[in-house]
Amino acid sequence: MAIRKSIAFQARIRGKVQGVGFRYSAVREAQRLGLKGFVRNISGGDVEVWAEGPEEKAALFLAWLRKGPQFSRVDSVEKEDRAPKGCSDFIVEY
Repeated sequence: MAIRKSIAFQARIRGKVQGVGFRYSAVREAQRLGLKGFVRNISGGDVEVWAEGPEEKAALFLAWLRKGPQFSRVDSVEKEDRAPKGCSDFIVEY
């Protein structure tokens, strides 16, 4: 059986991403993919995401973040690779 490499990334999503259900849609998508981490609003109207899990699932989630849910508009995604922290779930952080 192949060993799945676990990775983590932190991303800042800019655009119309607050007040459009972005965080809750991101939680649903991350949980569907089996990822762990969090999503939260940050100052300036952006959203921050921390995600960790299998490399291929994280890549799918990153692709989803680049388009966002129906009523959002994603202008840019700044991604930085990180070391996994061992999060236990994917949540909205306040």
